Amino acid sequence: MSDRPVPTATHASLAALMWPTRPGETVGALRAVVLVALGTALMTLSAKVNLPLPYVPMTLQTLVVLMIGSAYGWRLGSATMISYLAEGAMGLPVFAGPVGGIAPLVGPTAGYLFGFVGAAFVTGWLAERGWDRSVLRLFAAMAVGHVAILAAGFGWLAFGLGLGAAKAWQVGIMPFIAASLIKNALGATLIPAARRFVDRL
Repeated sequence: MSDRPVPTATHASLAALMWPTRPGETVGALRAVVLVALGTALMTLSAKVNLPLPYVPMTLQTLVVLMIGSAYGWRLGSATMISYLAEGAMGLPVFAGPVGGIAPLVGPTAGYLFGFVGAAFVTGWLAERGWDRSVLRLFAAMAVGHVAILAAGFGWLAFGLGLGAAKAWQVGIMPFIAASLIKNALGATLIPAARRFVDRL
């Protein structure tokens, strides 16, 4: 019988490599709290860098969402996005504007905001299966994350707010396609580079 360890379907996230847990821990409580707080702070800062558009502003948030998902993994990445939405719902000025409260969670931006959770989940899930080691594969993973965000935003604009499919496509998808590709390329380059740097330490 071989003494080699049996390979698992997942591998350590970038955050776990940079801040390892103690033996027997999956996610240390202090580590999780600090990383979630850091992630929500980055989300808040990225919301303030925005280009106002008629319905939904263009921000750096989708880049940060996908990088957090890739770096944290699906569990902590999703938890960070849920915490971010909760902070906004409590009235903290974390959304683009700057605004907080319930209004952004039921207005034109609602679909995109809730799509952040799905995007962090799917990107983190793929990253934990090794997709964060390759620029091309992580680009594909982040593209899936962007699709999740845009699909949620489109669905809410078209059907939740009643704009209709044509109008929702025009104001909720078309303005963001080129920027999404650029942010995808940036995120898919930075995360594998960070992993290689940490692996060499």
